[in-house]
Parts: sequence; structure tokens; C-alpha cells
Amino acid sequence: MPEIVVPGESMIFSEPPISAESPISRGDDLESKKTVNGLVIRGSRNLFTVRICDSGEILECRIKGKILKNTEAYYNPLAPGDVVEVEGNLILGLAKRRNLFVRFNQKGQLPQILASNVDLVLCVTSFASPPFRPRFIDRVLLQADEAGIPAAIVCNKCDLVHNSDPDEVLDIEERLSDFQRIGFPVLRLSARTKEGLDELRNFIAGKFSVLIGQSGVGKSSLIRALAPDLELKTGAVNEKYDRGNHTTTQPVLLDVPDADGNPCGSRIIDTPGIRRFALAGIRAEDLILYMREFAPLAGKCSYGLSCSHKTEPGCKIMEAVTAGVIHEDRYISYLRIREELEGEDPAGRESAGKRS
Repeated sequence: MPEIVVPGESMIFSEPPISAESPISRGDDLESKKTVNGLVIRGSRNLFTVRICDSGEILECRIKGKILKNTEAYYNPLAPGDVVEVEGNLILGLAKRRNLFVRFNQKGQLPQILASNVDLVLCVTSFASPPFRPRFIDRVLLQADEAGIPAAIVCNKCDLVHNSDPDEVLDIEERLSDFQRIGFPVLRLSARTKEGLDELRNFIAGKFSVLIGQSGVGKSSLIRALAPDLELKTGAVNEKYDRGNHTTTQPVLLDVPDADGNPCGSRIIDTPGIRRFALAGIRAEDLILYMREFAPLAGKCSYGLSCSHKTEPGCKIMEAVTAGVIHEDRYISYLRIREELEGEDPAGRESAGKRS
């Protein structure tokens, strides 16, 4: 297979922008059905929308033989951001990936690829409606660190703060400040009022990002605010359960223009809302190494690496919680995730984001 250039950080694309309504071709006009390189925009099962890198033409393609080499270990063979080799309407091969952002698909018992070759993971949450979920954020940040992808937190619906319980707002700000303290950028904004939108636009400028969040936090609303011409569907929050309804049904790659509507190399993968984010590629005994403020204390307890960090005397983790070095909620999150990984650790979870 010939060398394929994988999109990298700050890469500017010259072809026409990708939108939700880009016209799709049958591929009959490709010169003699020669082999060309393409970028996966969206897809599921064995049908994928691919943009040809040289011409910008968008094709509906299938994998030749239905099985793509080196993808058998995943729930889905391809995801937005993948660069593939195409002939006519057939996908023949896959370029080596820079990285993968995955989650564990419990139905299929395999890692599910949400995005490939990205520069940034944006964990989208909300101040209210649906409620702020810090432990969901913990999981997304852990998965990003496992994959070696920088991550940031985008807290949407800041316009609802004035109508929220003051004590709840203080708790949310305390957790957001703690995420900042341990090294994760936090952006506070409102897709509805456009407050903080320019900061987000500048933060993702020239980057290839993926949005991850629960249903109803406003991922599609954020993209619509950044790129009004895309005309994405947005949904209301279910009032009975205070959680969102799915408006994005599969991950899709989209271009985001600058403030004047001009192409600037910013691309975003919008993903469906996730109610529960299950980790992939992290073993229970290694979890502490992916918790940034925990990692420097790994192995320093009186019981060394065999310490459970629950009841043992001389546990440096528990001492750090008492001293305020580790936030108590992060500690509880660590215990819950470790218990989950110890009870559910199939082979598919042990190696995920770093495979290609």
C-alpha cells in the first residue's frame, strides 16, 4: 500500500469544507477507478462516507471483502479521522493511525473507536440540565491520557448558573478548579448566548478535535454556534429524567470556520451522547498511573504497589486526600473505577487506544 499522509496538528486543508449535507457521489467518475487516498467522515457497519483527499469528492464506500486488516480487535473497523486507500467505491486499506480515542463497548465486548488521528479531546459537560457529572469527566480524561491525546473540559450552559442552587454552583466550580490544578484546561461558555464561544474557537483553531459528552450537554449546539451553516439537529433535555435525547446518531467529521466564516483548518468530530463511558485499555492495577495527581505517589505506600488505598496504614494516597492534595471526589471516583475494572476486565480492555 502506498504511503498515506495522516492529518496532523495544525494542518490546513485546502479542499472544500465538510458539512452535514455535503453531496455524495457514486464514484463512477474517478479516473479509471485508480487508487486514491480518502478521509473517513462517518460510517457504520460496512458503509462509510469518505472524502477523496485530492479532489474533495465524497463517496459512499464499502470495505473490500468486508474485513479490513488490523481492525479485527475493535467493535468497528473505521471511524471519522481514518485515512484509507480507495478504489472506486471500495476501501482497500488503512493508513497507520497516529492515535485512537475509544471506549469499551459492553454489548460487543470490544473497544469501540470514536475518533482517529485527533489532536484534542474535548469533554463537554454542562452546569445544569443535565446535571454536572464529574465522574464521567474523570473517565473521559483517563481514556485520553491512555491514548496520549491532550484533553480539555468544555463546560456549557454557563447562562444557567444564575438560576441554579448557589451551593451546587460552588461545588461545580470547586471541581472545575481542581481539574485545572492538575493540568486540564477548562473553558466555561454558553452555546445559547455565545458567551465564551470566541475562546473555544481560538482554542481549537487549526486542530482536529473530538467532542465527547453525555446526551443533552449541547455538543451539537456548540458546533451549530461555531458553524451556523451546518444546520445540525439539536434536541431538548428530557424533563422527567433530566438527561438528554440523542440528536447525533453516529460520529461525524465536520469543518469549523473562523469567526468570519472562512476555512481555518479546524475540524471537529461530533459524537453521539454517551450515558456511561466504560474505559478500554487500562488495567485495574495500572489505573493509579493515569490519575495525574495520584501517579507521583504510586508505590510509595507502606504496602508498596499491593496497597489497595482503602484501609492500609501508611497509605500515601489516603494521606494526600486528608491533606487536600487529592480531591476527595477524585479519590472516590478512583475507587469506583478500580472496583469496576477488577470485576470486569476482559481481554478486550487490556489494550486499546495505542493499537493501530
